[in-house]
Amino acid sequence: MPVMRASDIGNYLYCRRAWWYKKQGVESENKAELAAGTELHHKHGRKVLAASLTRTVGLLLLLVALTMLAAYCTAHII
Repeated sequence: MPVMRASDIGNYLYCRRAWWYKKQGVESENKAELAAGTELHHKHGRKVLAASLTRTVGLLLLLVALTMLAAYCTAHII
């Protein structure tokens, strides 16, 4: 029995005919559009990663600033 992946189920639910064609080994006629879509997803993934890293750096800088503020306030109180 062949292995059934989650992407196979997703493809079947999205378009049963396209899923069947793929299982029959029929090549897609819109390779340029598929390649463009893949590239678009890669670009989006890089943007999401950059946003996550920027957010992490921002939170670390905020933590450093709050620590320095606490140290400054403590030094002036004592």
